[in-house]
Amino acid sequence: MSEMYLVGYQGETGPLVGFEEDGCLYSLEMATPTLDYLLANVPATELIGQLRAARGAEVTDAVPVAPTHLQEIWAAGVTYKTSEEARERESDNSTIYTRVYSAERPEIFMKAMGYDVVSSGEPAGIRRDATWSVPEPELTLVINRHMELIGFTVGNDMSSRDIEGANPLYLPQAKVYDASCALSPRIWLQPGATQWPDVTIQVRIERAGQTMFAGQTNTGQIKRTLAELVEYLGRCKSFRHGVLLMTGTGVVPPDEFTLLAGDTVAITIEPIGQLVNEIKLV
Repeated sequence: MSEMYLVGYQGETGPLVGFEEDGCLYSLEMATPTLDYLLANVPATELIGQLRAARGAEVTDAVPVAPTHLQEIWAAGVTYKTSEEARERESDNSTIYTRVYSAERPEIFMKAMGYDVVSSGEPAGIRRDATWSVPEPELTLVINRHMELIGFTVGNDMSSRDIEGANPLYLPQAKVYDASCALSPRIWLQPGATQWPDVTIQVRIERAGQTMFAGQTNTGQIKRTLAELVEYLGRCKSFRHGVLLMTGTGVVPPDEFTLLAGDTVAITIEPIGQLVNEIKLV
């Protein structure tokens, strides 16, 4: 069986989502063919059936865009040992990150609103008042209003390491700013999944045609379970338009590296594909 995807693309009246199956992208003939509608109204068990029933004409020459709009995008931190060690170094071994890595409760914070997301081919941002900026390649969960997983996408949780390292209370400034959240236009449909997919997360950073950094990790290195992160995200908090959750990074460039304007960041998670962004100052 071939993989199936939701794909954000630019329609005549605004961003829409299409249904990709067998390598072809189809429009959706439903009341509101948007991610807002699907995450708010369609249970995970009915999603594939409704998408197939609503399959319309084939879409060609589509301009990809982020499918998100009214969703909140949240992010989990310190879910990989690599990340815990890097955060400790940048905070002068404060032990804060070691403790949260081992704690029962995970670190989860709000990253962006769906309408502020940039997608592949659009510039991602680094803060002009930061001196140490990095991408954070992350498998990202797509969850409906019932806190049911419907699929996965590729995410980049851009981060200012010097700002967070100076004081962990500065995390919102290190993480939340213009063009700091990048997501692939493609959502790999896996409705109802309860386990991490066995996928490799790769990142490559290029500057003037030269590779400055390349690295990879695997979802087998995530300390938290998928169900654990979803449960804590939805504990005492509802998401009527659905929600996306970035699940942490296990690939960290060397401490002496920082992104510069004009760099290109390419994150690949198969079978979803690649998220590519040029870097700009914001």
